[in-house]
Amino acid sequence: MEYQPTENQPNQAPKKNSNVIYFLIAVVVALLGTDVYLYMQKNKSDIKIVYQNDEKTRLQTELDSLEAQIEQVNASRTKMTATMQAKNDSLRLKIRVLRSELAKGKLTAAELSKAQEDIKQLRYFVTKYTADIEELKKQNTTLATERDTLKSNLATVSQKASDLEQKNQELDSKVKVASAIKVATSDVVAYKVKNSGKESDVSKAKQAQKLKINFTIASNAVAEKGLHDLYLRVIDPTGNLITQNDSGTFNADSQDLQFTYKTSIDFRDDGSMYTIDWFNPVPFQKGTYTVLLYADGFTMGRTSITLK
Repeated sequence: MEYQPTENQPNQAPKKNSNVIYFLIAVVVALLGTDVYLYMQKNKSDIKIVYQNDEKTRLQTELDSLEAQIEQVNASRTKMTATMQAKNDSLRLKIRVLRSELAKGKLTAAELSKAQEDIKQLRYFVTKYTADIEELKKQNTTLATERDTLKSNLATVSQKASDLEQKNQELDSKVKVASAIKVATSDVVAYKVKNSGKESDVSKAKQAQKLKINFTIASNAVAEKGLHDLYLRVIDPTGNLITQNDSGTFNADSQDLQFTYKTSIDFRDDGSMYTIDWFNPVPFQKGTYTVLLYADGFTMGRTSITLK
């Protein structure tokens, strides 16, 4: 029997063509979706890399700022304790380590997060270190002020002590002057001594053998009662000091002097008359002999006699 096509057979070919078109469209859409997905993933990766680079730069800048902060504090040349010096060295080492870590190539998210946390802690320690140094500077300033005040006080006390010592010396000098015995009245007579020992006063140089110095002491309530050393200096008519081989020196009126004769007297502050006999070791000459008396470091008095 011969085959006879039905009415619907002519429509089956277009239907197959539509299916192919739909399939192709689906493939194109899938490919486009894949491209979009890959583009988005790449874009995300690029953004992530850019973020990491920006964050590394920010962290490096913060390390620069922290290091500059440490340098600024240290520029004050504040004398640090051993503990603070150790902390300073530790902070500098930590900055170097973090710089080295940030200088690496790509950082993982974990490495970047750790660097952020380390710098956060470093910022805290640098801030605390800076505050400690500032406090130390204040303490040093206070100590320097106290030291300067103490120096000033010491200088003032030293000056007062020096002034007091000077006043004491002046007072001591005044006391010494006041307590030195002085001659009230005096005269000197030349004598000749006979073989019998009898003495007779003379006025001629060729007859004189000794001088007798008579004197009284002025009343002095502050002078020490008792023995006082007395020094005699005799100046001849030519102006020379008469000395003997055993003549020594003494101090009076702030100078060292050589004496002619030395003796002592017992001062009682009672107006007593004192006499000193002095034998000339060489013949007397015509002219005036000057006799100077010293006691207690000062000139006691003077008198003179002229021989013909």
